[in-house]
Amino acid sequence: MITTDTQESRINVIVLGEFTLADFKEFEEVVMKLESAVDLFVDLREMNGFTVDMALEEIRFARAHPNDFARIAVLTEDQWVSWSAWLSQIFLNADVRVFDDADDAEAWLAGSESPVA
Repeated sequence: MITTDTQESRINVIVLGEFTLADFKEFEEVVMKLESAVDLFVDLREMNGFTVDMALEEIRFARAHPNDFARIAVLTEDQWVSWSAWLSQIFLNADVRVFDDADDAEAWLAGSESPVA
């Protein structure tokens, strides 16, 4: 399950349980309505896995939309997800950082320096 909250220059995403292709398609619909690059806050602390088709769609989407995001903060304690976020930078022209603390992620997106997790 995915929840999204769109603000003027930022999208907040929380993934609960398994991250599916249907969830990612819902996220894509939100992004497609944007008129300029935004920041993205992705909370994956409650994600307990993802489907292979979702992972393939994520790669396809990143390759097709490399300039849709300025900064991406990924909140997770999972090393595999951290590695995946790092790998996504290959396709995106965004600054992607992984955090294990929500306050640090929020501060970075707000423009304050915080340690990189």
